[in-house]
Amino acid sequence: MFTDYEPGYEQIRSGVGSLCERFPSGYWRDLDRASAYPTQFIDALTEAGYLAALIPTKYGGAGLDLKAACVILETIQRTGCNGAACHAQMYIMGTLLRHGSETQKGQYLPDLAAGKLRLQAFGVSEPTCGTDTTRIQTTAVRDGDDYVITGQKTWISRSEHTDLMLLLARTTPREEVVKPTLGMSVFLVDLREDIGSSVTIRPIETMINHSTTEVFFDGFRVPAENLIGAEGEGFRYILDGMNAERVLIAAECVGDARYFVTRASDYANEREVFDRPIGQNQGVQFPIADAHMKTEAAALMVEKAAILFDDGEACGAEANMAKYLASEASWSAADVCMQTFGGFAFSTEYDIERKFRETRLYQIAPISTNLILSHVATHVLGMPKSF
Repeated sequence: MFTDYEPGYEQIRSGVGSLCERFPSGYWRDLDRASAYPTQFIDALTEAGYLAALIPTKYGGAGLDLKAACVILETIQRTGCNGAACHAQMYIMGTLLRHGSETQKGQYLPDLAAGKLRLQAFGVSEPTCGTDTTRIQTTAVRDGDDYVITGQKTWISRSEHTDLMLLLARTTPREEVVKPTLGMSVFLVDLREDIGSSVTIRPIETMINHSTTEVFFDGFRVPAENLIGAEGEGFRYILDGMNAERVLIAAECVGDARYFVTRASDYANEREVFDRPIGQNQGVQFPIADAHMKTEAAALMVEKAAILFDDGEACGAEANMAKYLASEASWSAADVCMQTFGGFAFSTEYDIERKFRETRLYQIAPISTNLILSHVATHVLGMPKSF
């Protein structure tokens, strides 16, 4: 999947690569400086059909699998662009496609595939619960044909640039359920008419241009027909979206890592100090080689996780390990690239510092490296829970 010669993906990689060439480094530097959303880039991806990759053909999408979506995002990152502005539309599909009703799919998927609607926000995180999702405090109370939603979400990216949001809320208090993962429900909500009244969005300034916000719901009414699946089973449903999210983010990290390795090795060959290329020094070339090997090893785990997901197999452990290994590889490669470029890496014109900042996020979100280590230790290796 992640090799340039594997049959079936050359056309996708070539097409995405050609599209990305229309958005060179200067485009991304300007956006970063202004903290602006890459509207033109997203429009181009939408028009080319790439954001509809996972939508079945009967709804107007490409009907591709998660492996193909990984190739799309990996290529975006490898070229120096940033897929963070669009990747949610791909991974959120996991919950809607697998657990949405035929009516919901028919109502929303054609317009999403055509680019008439955007589904770019995933409303899960809250300021008081951290990574313990079972303690979310946003509630959805049934009132006739509607649910009334009250609460706060934070670290919700792209909520200012989306029409729809996939929202997780408690429909049964935690103390009234037999398992803390029960009693939460997922809603597909339309934000367009309620922003400024029952929905308030506040941007959060961050170290990267990530369109991050906090969202407040104050008596926000959502039609009961927008409930996805059965009430109280939402946590189980969003795991499909989360597994897809982790695999796709891992693919992006592989793309970032390959970007850094290529930039570092090219510069090491070209830059001469003491009358010879700096890459002739083992102290320069060995870390780059090490970063390359870590990257390609991580890519194999990403591929394994994607295959399991596409086959409908359990892939929670593999998705988590893929995200961990790929984010570690990208951060290692970023550091090596910074060291190789030296002082020049701090200059914005080389783009290394921008990509360095962007890839650092994936050590923390979605899902921190420590939580993945805990998951593997407990659920894969059978050790006692550490918290």
